[in-house]
Amino acid sequence: MFRYVDRKSLVLISLITLLLAYLPSLARSEVNDQYALTGVSDAKAVFDIQLSKPEKFAFYLEVISKTHKGIVDQGGHPEFVVAVRGPSIRYISKETWSFSEEDLQYLETSARLIKDLKSRGVRFEACSIAAGLFKVDHQTYLAAVDPVGNTLISLIGYQAQGYGLVPIY
Repeated sequence: MFRYVDRKSLVLISLITLLLAYLPSLARSEVNDQYALTGVSDAKAVFDIQLSKPEKFAFYLEVISKTHKGIVDQGGHPEFVVAVRGPSIRYISKETWSFSEEDLQYLETSARLIKDLKSRGVRFEACSIAAGLFKVDHQTYLAAVDPVGNTLISLIGYQAQGYGLVPIY
């Protein structure tokens, strides 16, 4: 009446049984960042953005937006600064004549995200050194972007003020 079950099969059956027992509770559990945010009310971060492709620039702005929202949703108060330097300096300008149609779509998305993030208190700084190297006039920056002398100095200063550095290259 009883069949012999080998050890491997017994282990597999046990694992499946455990998984099935815990599956309902896993489906109900909320995904959050409670351990990382324990004791944290102000989440200060400076994002060092230095990207060479408009699609990556738009992608990471979306990630920053979701990060900001995630901290707010979990009861925190994000204080974010986005420091734009290197080739990324070209993606915060209203001068877009040199970009392809596909790139223009990413730039439009980026401009929308920058405006939205600025309305939520995120500060955007653009490096004047990079602007000179990439021939971008700071007068053409999007309205939400502030020119600074040197974003490397910004990165040093914000870190000295307790901001965590988030490099995006």
